[in-house]
Amino acid sequence: MTAPFLVDSHCHLDFPELAGDAAGVVARARAAGVGHLLTIGTKITAFDGVRAMAEKFDNVSCSVGIHPHEAGVEPAMDVEKLTALAQHPKVVAFGETGLDFYYEHSPRADQERSFRVHLAAARQNKLPVIVHTRDADPETAAILEEEMAKGAFTGVIHCFSSGPELAVKALELGLYISLSGIVTFKKADALREVAKTVPLDRILVETDSPYLAPMPHRGKANEPAFVTHTAAVVAGLKGVSRDELAAQTTANFFRLFSKAKHIGGQSAGVT
Repeated sequence: MTAPFLVDSHCHLDFPELAGDAAGVVARARAAGVGHLLTIGTKITAFDGVRAMAEKFDNVSCSVGIHPHEAGVEPAMDVEKLTALAQHPKVVAFGETGLDFYYEHSPRADQERSFRVHLAAARQNKLPVIVHTRDADPETAAILEEEMAKGAFTGVIHCFSSGPELAVKALELGLYISLSGIVTFKKADALREVAKTVPLDRILVETDSPYLAPMPHRGKANEPAFVTHTAAVVAGLKGVSRDELAAQTTANFFRLFSKAKHIGGQSAGVT
């Protein structure tokens, strides 16, 4: 019997650290049991490269969006423009979008405006939104709650590194929690405690590669194959086998990113 495969629910295959050896990155992921990759849009001005990367591989899907770091410098998007870009069969989500008050590379007002546009697009198109939040838990929770009151949408808090309050609110709103290599770090006890509280049917795993390589690869460039280390730690936290964790998180991914079910490769036939 074939072991269940994992999904890397958030990576950046178009970034220079991975793009130069994209075929090798995808092949190493397959060899490690990672059957599907979601490569993420962070700039509209770079979206052609993101989409091209997804088109190149049968088991790669992509998203379209503007990272909060870029909200002040990227061309202003509206729902109609995002919707048009999302018509491509490989585009399965909006984002990443959200709030980052740690670096504040873009003004807070621009970040919030962009965030709300992405959420409206997600609502209108019935595609999930990928949320980035750092040092902005109360503001992120408030915007998610306000926008959800206008009409339901789905989504995920990616690379979760926040406190239990945001986890509770996200789960209450029906969102998913994605865990990255941070959960393997020695000083991440607080995050591991939060991870224990997240229901198994609402967890995803990711690399956010080329960043945040998990132990034992910390300090190196991350890549999708390394999501296996994150999954192993999460399985231990949840008290399940690695195969159970893989099967559950993969089912969760295709439930949330339902458009990805129709993409070829190892994802085909997942229900």
